[in-house]
Amino acid sequence: MIRKNLKKLLLTSAVILLPILAGVILWDKLPDSVPVHFGPTGEADGFASRGVAVFVMPLFLLAIHWLCTLATAADPKNKNIDKKALGLVLWICPMISLLVNGVVYVTALGIAINILMVFGLFFGCLFVVIGNYMPKCRQSYTLGIKLPWTLNDEDNWNRTHRFAGRLWTVGGLVVIITAFLGDAFVFVFLGLVLLMVIIPTIYSYRLYKKTK
Repeated sequence: MIRKNLKKLLLTSAVILLPILAGVILWDKLPDSVPVHFGPTGEADGFASRGVAVFVMPLFLLAIHWLCTLATAADPKNKNIDKKALGLVLWICPMISLLVNGVVYVTALGIAINILMVFGLFFGCLFVVIGNYMPKCRQSYTLGIKLPWTLNDEDNWNRTHRFAGRLWTVGGLVVIITAFLGDAFVFVFLGLVLLMVIIPTIYSYRLYKKTK
């Protein structure tokens, strides 16, 4: 699987590391202490050295990127993984790298942005995209809603992912709309994510009990 997607894997890895190049270019303009964590109100509440912000964060995401790829390649059912779904997975870490490091640099340079709105719009769009891919997701141990009863029953898997796909699409649209709520957005976001995880699990389990 890695050989077939090697070019895409190398490209996405390069994109993850792009913020390092940007950080080197901006090195003299960045302060010694750079904000790397933001609280529920969007205010910076965690700081790191300039070197950590520029080099460590992208390298950490690169490690996660390769770890997820290797885990997917080792999946006994990786042949079931749709190429488009795999492409989406390969681009998640690069997008997060550009977003997170971009926000860190912009904030460190003293440029005011609405961080909650930026992250809300990003994750809302991501949820919508994932929701559209879910119904096409076939059984595997790395992608999808991996529960004992979905992995053991293809019909349960398919029905659960069709249901979850609609739920995640709607949830993503709600996240996009509520991204403009300000401080209240964090609580709405966390509540929605919790529902988007719990409701498909309950739905899947009820299907399992009925068939059993």
